[in-house]
Amino acid sequence: MIPISRYKHIKRYKEIIRVFMKYGFGLALDQLGILNYLDIKNKIIKKEGNERQLSIGERLRLALEELGPTFIKLGQIMSTRPDLLPENIINELEKLHDDAPTFSFQEVKSSIEYELGEKLEDIFTHFNKNPLGAASIAQVHLGKLKTGEQVVVKIQRPRIEKKIEEDIMILKDLAWFIDNHTKYGKLYEFSTMIGEFQNILRNELDFIVEGENAEIFKENLSKDKKIIIPTVHWDYTTRRILTLEHINGIGLNDFQSLKEANVDFKFIARKISKSIFEQILRDGIYHGDPHPGNIMILPNNNIAFLDFGMIGKLREERKKQFLKILLGITFRNSKLIVEAITGLNIINKRSDIKKLQYEIDNLRDKYIELPLNDIKLGEFFNEIFNLAFKYNLTIPNEFTMLVKTLGTMEGVVEKLDPELNILEVAEPMAKKLMLNIFSPKAIKNNLAENIFDYASLIHNFPDFILNFFRKLEDEDYNLNLKFIGTGGILKHFDKITNKISFSIALLSLSIIIAGLIVGFGMAARVGTQEYLFSLSLLKFGLVAALLMYLWLIFSIFKTGRF
Repeated sequence: MIPISRYKHIKRYKEIIRVFMKYGFGLALDQLGILNYLDIKNKIIKKEGNERQLSIGERLRLALEELGPTFIKLGQIMSTRPDLLPENIINELEKLHDDAPTFSFQEVKSSIEYELGEKLEDIFTHFNKNPLGAASIAQVHLGKLKTGEQVVVKIQRPRIEKKIEEDIMILKDLAWFIDNHTKYGKLYEFSTMIGEFQNILRNELDFIVEGENAEIFKENLSKDKKIIIPTVHWDYTTRRILTLEHINGIGLNDFQSLKEANVDFKFIARKISKSIFEQILRDGIYHGDPHPGNIMILPNNNIAFLDFGMIGKLREERKKQFLKILLGITFRNSKLIVEAITGLNIINKRSDIKKLQYEIDNLRDKYIELPLNDIKLGEFFNEIFNLAFKYNLTIPNEFTMLVKTLGTMEGVVEKLDPELNILEVAEPMAKKLMLNIFSPKAIKNNLAENIFDYASLIHNFPDFILNFFRKLEDEDYNLNLKFIGTGGILKHFDKITNKISFSIALLSLSIIIAGLIVGFGMAARVGTQEYLFSLSLLKFGLVAALLMYLWLIFSIFKTGRF
């Protein structure tokens, strides 16, 4: 169990509480019990601000920005989780910017020399003292190596790791408290979420990981000569310094310069969407943040992807589910869509399964009926996430980042070419990849990959069967079989049996009456005495048959199964 570190990080705790209370979240903190637990309520509760005229989303965004890098990153990641937060808050969190004040050239120089073990002048023939840009984690400078290559150098902000680690410890402590002392913890397991956030943030702080990501993308996309990935200069790269090839192009967000350069917007839109879908569907690893600031356009309509600090990965199972959704939409196959959604394993015990299934069916029918050009993939997934939020479902992290990336890409493509629907690009790729899954080569690879499992199954199967039969021979062995739902089946069988009995009884009564009437008619021809006897017998037979029939009917209806 992890107790809240009230004394070790008390100064930062107070700062965090103060900022959230400043933006009107004091009541929420009080209801969670955090203020009483930290024993700081009476000291700072009067400092709550007057920003309540702003929306909850706006106040949350401003609070996170004021609290710095860790909370900005947390907000950016939470903006990918519409299954946990309502749409209005998500929209505000998407506006979180990562701009930060620059730090001094002297600190830049000291960091480079400490990390690389050489003097700045011995590494670069020229190094621009003014940064290209500064973010909460790092800032970027242009330089020229002694070997003549133009490079971009990314330098981690001094002492940022220590600050982030402290904030992560506080977030883990608070998550533990919420999980163990509030009803919300039972629903969402905040400790698990913060653990995943910690892994993401630590990877972003390790520039070697980012460099390796760039190398993976360079290899995966090497056959496409129109896509450029900057080369990593590993001799000048460490955990805190990343040196990359300088890509000299026009940012995708500079529309005026792109127009002046006669860029083919339609080609660029189709090429970007095709590349992203290839990364997702073919490679299973994709750029996690393809916004215009991370894409540059080079001469001859070449495209460069930048910044590989945030990437997404999809396991084969998730790739197949995504393929099913794409094919379900394009082929108008509702079964594929429902299978893919339920395959995400998002339905849990807290869900109202019947209502959820009904709404999924409605969502499916809505998009099946739309023309392909009118379907926005981002909107479709957002509606799924809205259902997840409504029914307390948790979407897998792999899928939330995927949907965020698709939404970003769809927005970029729409600005470049409003007439292009990204499903037009995805459809032929999805069909081809689905065929590849069932190709002889794929089946062969699957068999080869699981050969040891199959061999183990075959090897152990005879022993399993032998042990089973040995147990059956034991005198004290009991085999318990339970058939679920047999009660309903037996009731239904009883109803059928009773109806058959009723029909047979009715038929028998009819035969008896017919026989008595025929006998009565024959007796009338013989004589008066015989006729009177037959009449008495007929009356007695009719009464007896009627009483037996009524008794049978009463017995059947008494069971209630007719």
